[in-house]
Amino acid sequence: MIEQPTPLITNDAVVLGILITILGLIFITSSSEKAFFKKFYSIVPSVLLCYFIPALLNTFNIISGETSSLYTIASRYLLPASLVLLTLSINFVALKRLGSKAVIMFLAGTFGIIIGGPLALYIVGSFFPEVALSNGEEVWKGLSTIAGSWIGGGANQTAMLEVFGASKTMFAQMIAVDVLVANLWMGFLLYGAQKKVKIDKWLKADNSQIIALENQLEEEQAGKRQPLTTNNLMVVLMVAFGITGLGHFLADILAPFFKNNYPELEKYSFTNEFFWLVIITTTVGVALSFTKARKIESYGASKVGTVFLYILVATIGTHMNLGAIFDNPLLFLVGIIWITTHIIVMIIVAKIIKAPFFYVAVGSQANIGGAASAPIVAAAFSPFLAPVGVLLAVLGYAVGTYGAYICGLLLHQIFTIIT
Repeated sequence: MIEQPTPLITNDAVVLGILITILGLIFITSSSEKAFFKKFYSIVPSVLLCYFIPALLNTFNIISGETSSLYTIASRYLLPASLVLLTLSINFVALKRLGSKAVIMFLAGTFGIIIGGPLALYIVGSFFPEVALSNGEEVWKGLSTIAGSWIGGGANQTAMLEVFGASKTMFAQMIAVDVLVANLWMGFLLYGAQKKVKIDKWLKADNSQIIALENQLEEEQAGKRQPLTTNNLMVVLMVAFGITGLGHFLADILAPFFKNNYPELEKYSFTNEFFWLVIITTTVGVALSFTKARKIESYGASKVGTVFLYILVATIGTHMNLGAIFDNPLLFLVGIIWITTHIIVMIIVAKIIKAPFFYVAVGSQANIGGAASAPIVAAAFSPFLAPVGVLLAVLGYAVGTYGAYICGLLLHQIFTIIT
């Protein structure tokens, strides 16, 4: 066995400082008004850099995720806390106000992703059986992380990484497929926003509801968010880490219970502590969104959850070797067929219910891109409609864990068929 050389930096405190500095610089430059940065980030997604730069440091052995405990800490504490804060902020009353077509199109997109992954793996695997394995590892485990990303977002993606146990090397390949295919589709959606009148005519859709919603949101926006005080921040952290602690407590009871009494359920991850941690924190977060606890969103709960998520993303990057991206190019074909299935399902449903293209585009991007890019697509139709993208994307955080888990199980079934 070849020993890995010692990385240049081994102190976790130093590595954490480097990662936070990298994230800070990415956010500063991505929000810059300078022409160079605007052009740069219109081509390169900021979230990709959050993975890519730490991955470069790992690839060149400046730091090493394998010798660091930062990812373990981030995935066990920051990830569930992030899930709580992101799901807790769901406003189901506001979602209802969007009308049934918005939610139907979002769920159609989710369904397209759940069935699209297994279908794509089956089609490609039928012609190229070698796609099923990458360096001896079962590819379906890695594909489940794409399902998490395309239904919910980074938190759900990482949850699937832990639940199904894909390696960090395979995860690097999946990030490449995820980012390339998702951003290619986003480009088509932004272009389509400029042709919305023609597309609505083809869909035979009535967009009067969109116009009314736009006018209503224009009147309502402004003055709702409270300042981020020490008291407010402590309340947010209390809820996030209190529920995370509860999740760990119950997971430590449930996983051994199923392991000892129902070991046959291991294939459904019921014996996995992390599975229960993710399910419990997500479920409690969704439940709290129906209570007064949801008011902490006005304190900036989802913003804090997003910060946790980006720290997690950077620590994932420290485990990636970028050379792995080219190990299995057939995965890109799987990704293209996968997202094509998603698109076909959405177009069919839109034609049936005569949904405006706005709901098609935002419903799709709320799944595929999440809260980071769904508002961008929504704003391409109108700046005042950006919150609609946020609302639907946040709904993705709630269903992402469950939907991606189901997709993962289906992917496993397809894997057993093609192998």
